Amino acid sequence: MREKERKLSDLKIGEPAKRAFALKGIYTVENCANYTKSELLDLHGVGPKAIRIIEEYLTQLNMTYKK
Repeated sequence: MREKERKLSDLKIGEPAKRAFALKGIYTVENCANYTKSELLDLHGVGPKAIRIIEEYLTQLNMTYKK
């Protein structure tokens, strides 16, 4: 993992969302850029709040969710 990568486990998102991401093999904010919002919202345990928080970090990194 690159030094600047932000681990999802460090974010203030719910534990169900963290578990859902881990089961899918998504461990960093940067990994989330490989998925659409819809794909992530389809994961059981992931809600709009988690998507919004991750999107804020993606924006800081000049990244977005996949279109």
